[in-house]
Amino acid sequence: MAEWFAFNALALALAIIADAVFVEPNWLWKRVPHPVVLMGHLIGWLDRRMNHQQHTPFRQKRAGINALIRVIFVVAALSIGLLALAGWVHPGLAFLVTVLVGAVLLAQRSLHDHVDAVRSPLEKGDLPAAQQALAMIVGRTTENLDESGVARAALESLAENHSDGVIAPAFWMLIGGLPGIALYKAINTADSMVGYKTERHRHFGWASAKLDDLVNFLPARLSVGLIALSVAITSLASQKGAFTWPDWAVIRRDAPTHASPNAGWPEASYASVLGIALGGPRTYPSGTVEAPQINDVGRKHLDAGDIGKGLALFRATCAATLLVVVLVAAAIGFLQ
Repeated sequence: MAEWFAFNALALALAIIADAVFVEPNWLWKRVPHPVVLMGHLIGWLDRRMNHQQHTPFRQKRAGINALIRVIFVVAALSIGLLALAGWVHPGLAFLVTVLVGAVLLAQRSLHDHVDAVRSPLEKGDLPAAQQALAMIVGRTTENLDESGVARAALESLAENHSDGVIAPAFWMLIGGLPGIALYKAINTADSMVGYKTERHRHFGWASAKLDDLVNFLPARLSVGLIALSVAITSLASQKGAFTWPDWAVIRRDAPTHASPNAGWPEASYASVLGIALGGPRTYPSGTVEAPQINDVGRKHLDAGDIGKGLALFRATCAATLLVVVLVAAAIGFLQ
């Protein structure tokens, strides 16, 4: 068991570094489908085949559970089979495959670059370009947002996706290796495709939404500690004042008010550390959703500089995550 965790921890550390250093190989994904895209094709096919609107809510929910089990079975079989085949060829190949797939499934560099693509034109005063870049990462309506609204939406997306795009997959890779991160991404993709409470997916996507809430429960709360660790590290590294120490009372008060049982924790942490207010009304194509403010005492007018500071916090927290993983690997090696 210790060898398993040591294997996963070392592979995860290298995957985090590789994902941070190398840009997304779009030239490759134009020729070979990204693993998450393949998962999406499977989920979409099952949705079209099994989600019948004329069925009763009970039958739709049962079909959704059945579809989710099929997705989990296929992804588990393929990931375990790939790892076993690589290990049969050579143990070193199994390790290399785990590192490469882990780097591909972590969204660290991709998330940073997408949010920075919003910051850059906003900093230059090109609001329409910033709105267009924001539309690539959020589901809400962006064309009517002002500078502050664009910055707020970008930071909310950064905070939420930091947890389910980086910390959660890293957590499950540490626990379950290649199959662990693959299964997490499959569940998260299923939630993003069918977990929304639309008329079509209200019942069919119930299981995907609930399971995604479950697998993100611990990582979302761990994100608070990792963000605090990054603030401590930056303070010790002669960058005192770069970020504000998290206000635990505000985080505990505001995180549960978020519509998601998990997204509120990283968002409240970002808001507290950056000294800003997040949340409030959000406009989607289907209408406006009233949401409570998070850290309502924080600064409410935001700009490109706040996105830049949020990205700095993101990088610091990714570095803190890497440090924790390395320490876990070192501790396991020491105990052995």
